[in-house]
Amino acid sequence: MSRLFGVAMAFCVIGSLTYSSPRLAAEEAFTRTEDVIYGRKFGTALTLDVFAPKQNANGAAIVWCVSGGWFSSHDSVNAGAVGEYLRRGYTVFAVVHGSQPKFTIPEVLEDMHRSVRFIRSRADQYRIDPNRIGITGGSAGGHLSLMQGTAGTVGKSDAKDPVDRLSSRVQAVACFFPPTDFLNYGKPGENAIGRGVLKNFRAPFDFHEFDKAINAFVAITDEERILTIGRSISPVNHVTNDDPPTLIIHGDADLLVPIQQAESIIEKLKAAGVPTELVVKKGAAHGWPEMGKDAVTLADWFDKHLAKK
Repeated sequence: MSRLFGVAMAFCVIGSLTYSSPRLAAEEAFTRTEDVIYGRKFGTALTLDVFAPKQNANGAAIVWCVSGGWFSSHDSVNAGAVGEYLRRGYTVFAVVHGSQPKFTIPEVLEDMHRSVRFIRSRADQYRIDPNRIGITGGSAGGHLSLMQGTAGTVGKSDAKDPVDRLSSRVQAVACFFPPTDFLNYGKPGENAIGRGVLKNFRAPFDFHEFDKAINAFVAITDEERILTIGRSISPVNHVTNDDPPTLIIHGDADLLVPIQQAESIIEKLKAAGVPTELVVKKGAAHGWPEMGKDAVTLADWFDKHLAKK
């Protein structure tokens, strides 16, 4: 699970570990618009918060996936976590997705697509360039960031909602310790679809479908179908040569998300010719003290790849 809280510091709990980032100084000038509805499903509003610098805005946007263990809550949103981006002039969109245990990863991915499309549709309103959108997150948020980077789509030209006609692709990714291959998790053939290392995260992998015959959702139990879905939600299987520049920061002592997950997708991205970098934190597990300082590295990456052209 992931939460951000605190007055002096912003904390994010991912699994059983905590990292922190300095709270944005009080004198930093920005506006925060809370609970902007970017979509609805099953009668529930999907929301995001918009953090916008009052001065020196650079016209680029960063989508922050508010997610840990695919749990997402508005309570986790804190300006301190995005202070470095705001200081550099980025407009930040903190996206809260449909959370586990109610919703599964495939459903969460739909929310993320919708959020990027919505942000792009409001580019004029938020004074951002729709062609300069980056994305970030940690752990599950990193996984969602990479899925958006590798599997963003162009939209449906015949969609009833104009928002859904727009692209959900992003132009840069920078994230922390992301799962990337649930069927080769730490080693070839290791199945982590809510199993093995991730056995305590069953709900996000509790795949189901709507059965019209009985007018109810039913669990998907066929193993081949489960494996197919597992492949489809693994970013490593979506890498192509037009993916956006991607940076990953990962600890080499991470037991929850083995660094092999970062290494495998970085290798595929490099082979495809995508600008890529892996920053290895020696001796670090799934999070580390003063992790907020690494926000500078992420911001530098966005500066490099979201610069106005």
